[in-house]
Amino acid sequence: MRALDSKSTARTSGQVDRAVESASRDVDRLCHRRFYPQIATRFFDFPSPQYARPWRLWLDDSELISVTSLSSGGTAINEADFFLEPNRSGPPYSRVEIDLAGPATFGGGDTHQRDITLTGLFGYRNDETQAGTLAAAVASADATSITVDGPAAAALGVGSVLRLGAERLLVTARANADTGQNLGGDLTPQNNSVAVTVADGTVFAVDEVLLIGSERMLIVDIAGNTLTVKRGWDGSVLAAHTAGADVYAPRTLTVQRGALGTTAATHDSGAQVVRWDPPGPVRDLTLAEAVAQLTNEQTGYARTRRSGDGGSSERAMDATALAALRDRVYASHGRKARVRAV
Repeated sequence: MRALDSKSTARTSGQVDRAVESASRDVDRLCHRRFYPQIATRFFDFPSPQYARPWRLWLDDSELISVTSLSSGGTAINEADFFLEPNRSGPPYSRVEIDLAGPATFGGGDTHQRDITLTGLFGYRNDETQAGTLAAAVASADATSITVDGPAAAALGVGSVLRLGAERLLVTARANADTGQNLGGDLTPQNNSVAVTVADGTVFAVDEVLLIGSERMLIVDIAGNTLTVKRGWDGSVLAAHTAGADVYAPRTLTVQRGALGTTAATHDSGAQVVRWDPPGPVRDLTLAEAVAQLTNEQTGYARTRRSGDGGSSERAMDATALAALRDRVYASHGRKARVRAV
């Protein structure tokens, strides 16, 4: 929504969510891989029409981050008896190879169908960033709302993949929560009244949107306990605010519990919230594809679009730049065809 310079409304939010979901799947198809981490059990035929060595299992589109268990023909294969390859650049790992110096082998089932069973974390990489702590305990596995404390919570939004302990959660919406901070001085209803004083500036982040009364404000700088803001942000109306007013920020998240193959559980207050991060170029392309879809929808897929938030100037869509970005992301993160050994 920031890339589009659009006001935050329920209608626009729904459009953006739909466009980002569509763009995410388009990028998966372009790169022939799934980037998000997912715990799963998958089955492989062996021997199969892979024309591979008998000690090698090609994973193809089931790229692997880590293994929980591996068995063949109903016999478990110890972790010490197989390798994940390529070991110098993975994850993701594209094949599993039996250690030829060990006792394990593939095969041994009654038929070749689904002879190999592999349980693990599938996906591209499991790159994660600390994103704050739980403000309150999650006392039930059925709870669908969490509140996150800390400035890193500003980077969480719809579509974020979070981890609490062993459980992954998918953010589907967010709402404002009381930050526990209060306005330290009066604010006049003027654009140049931009200094918001609080008791602890470290709990906020630049680019976070605050809500005081019914006015939204964008934090553009932080110096000690003084937040410099843009007033009347996101279509809200300038208003006067008195010292002691509550300061809110969008840190209450509606989540899908037990996502991506995990199991919903209870979590204590103060538990670490971890965010999964997609590769930077992949994220950039997803946003670019979503922006292109939304702006094309706004103009009925005409060759021009209105720039800004309802502005009157028009400019031509630059399809060349988007195509170049697609080529760059495929070159850096696309899964390429492999040559099968005969």
